[in-house]
Amino acid sequence: MGRILAIDYGQKRVGLAVTDELQLIANGLTTVHVKDIWSYLDDYLKKEDVDSVVVGEPKDMMNKPSDSSRFIEPFVNKFKNRYPNIEVFRFDERFTSKIALDTMIAGGLSKSKRQNKALADTISATLILQSFMDSRN
Repeated sequence: MGRILAIDYGQKRVGLAVTDELQLIANGLTTVHVKDIWSYLDDYLKKEDVDSVVVGEPKDMMNKPSDSSRFIEPFVNKFKNRYPNIEVFRFDERFTSKIALDTMIAGGLSKSKRQNKALADTISATLILQSFMDSRN
């Protein structure tokens, strides 16, 4: 069984999280600058067995695609074309940024460390992945 990779795609950074080989535990992987995402994914997918990818789907409070969807949809389409053997799922990412901040506060991180947007993006990707895994069980 391969891993599940979660992608929290943003305009500047991409948060990544991944499961273990048994797809039991979601772990933060890293945050990559958006301009480097394709080279990172090419390298990562050569080294690791990934069965599927879950990409955060931004929605507004009316359950409609949010403004940031216009940046994410081209990424998802390119991913599907570039890696046709990897199944792509979309999963609602509402409130993940707020929950990520709350998680950092609960973890006792200082205010200066909580302002680390890369860490917040990695945590958000992990939350998307864990929520996706919970929804499948």
